[in-house]
Amino acid sequence: EEINKWTVQYNVSPLSWNLAVRFLMARKFDVLRAIELFHAYREMRRKEGIVKLRPHEDPLRSEILSGKFTILNTRDPSGASIALFTAKLHHPHKSSQHVVLQALFYLLDRAMDSFETQRNGLVFIYDMGGSNYNNFELDLGKKVLNLLKGAFPARLKKVLIVGAPMWFRVPYSIISILLKDKVRERIQIMRTSELTQHLPRECLPESLGGYIKLDLTSWNFQFLPQVNGHLDPLDEIILLSLTPSEESDSVHIPGPHAMTILELLEHFSHRQKRGIYEEYEDIRRENPVGTFHCSMSPGNLEKNRYGDVPCLDQTRVKLTKGSGITQTDYINASFMDGYKQKNAYIGTQGPLENTYHDFWLMVWEQRVLVIVMTTR
Repeated sequence: EEINKWTVQYNVSPLSWNLAVRFLMARKFDVLRAIELFHAYREMRRKEGIVKLRPHEDPLRSEILSGKFTILNTRDPSGASIALFTAKLHHPHKSSQHVVLQALFYLLDRAMDSFETQRNGLVFIYDMGGSNYNNFELDLGKKVLNLLKGAFPARLKKVLIVGAPMWFRVPYSIISILLKDKVRERIQIMRTSELTQHLPRECLPESLGGYIKLDLTSWNFQFLPQVNGHLDPLDEIILLSLTPSEESDSVHIPGPHAMTILELLEHFSHRQKRGIYEEYEDIRRENPVGTFHCSMSPGNLEKNRYGDVPCLDQTRVKLTKGSGITQTDYINASFMDGYKQKNAYIGTQGPLENTYHDFWLMVWEQRVLVIVMTTR
């Protein structure tokens, strides 16, 4: 219902019950976290151009059939699906990150068609056996981890990095800095021979010490649909954000009904001071487009200086580390557009005695260089 308030405004197809449940399952039916996940998922797909996938056409077809990434037909003892990325099959000069991420999204989506996978989650194996530095891309690694940790509707049970060479320690230390403790705890690095201590041989391919005979190309062929073009019901929503008007969605970029400078001066002259005040009050009475769930939740109310000045869930600044007893990521602060620049500024309340720590944490995390105090 919350997402469809948004889709109605843009006249795009509503989010279906089945798709909504995927996001809810991934966040244990915490509605706020599920909505955040949906927007992170949408933004990731928008940013990487993962729309209108055509699995029967190259380069996506070749990427899928390369077998570097696949979903095994077995599950771990808890019922989780097992996804396998074989590093030695990745050649950065032959396939772009864009296509790799398209294949990753496409195959993960096929895995998530299963209700059992939605319920029991996903185990991700990164097989580095036999690979070298030329098979590794740090930037791609970051994107895949960002996808798995917070931009895809799946419960990530654990990430098993198998057969990692010595040189991998340095790039992994860089990547791990970006991860929350909860995610970092789920990542384990081990020798190939140790993998069977974590997963039974019955659910592993022979290359990893298991019993499954696996021809990756033949196996992945089954994931290609009967008809070309994967009809994704979310494409419409993703494509909406790729249009120029949405991409440059700033109040400071003139639209078709914008006033010229001369028209604005004439408008001020006509309305006078009282008329402008009335316009402002009219705007204040309008229902805003968005929600205030986080601002108005009981644990965060004490962090608001004024009861009638909450901040929108959709534009609020989130603290990475969180603070206080509840370790909440909330601060009464919102991103604002600048001239032809999204999120150029942050508008926030003067810090309270119980929020000054949050204030300076935000300044540090957002790398704020200039603070302007507009009150006494």
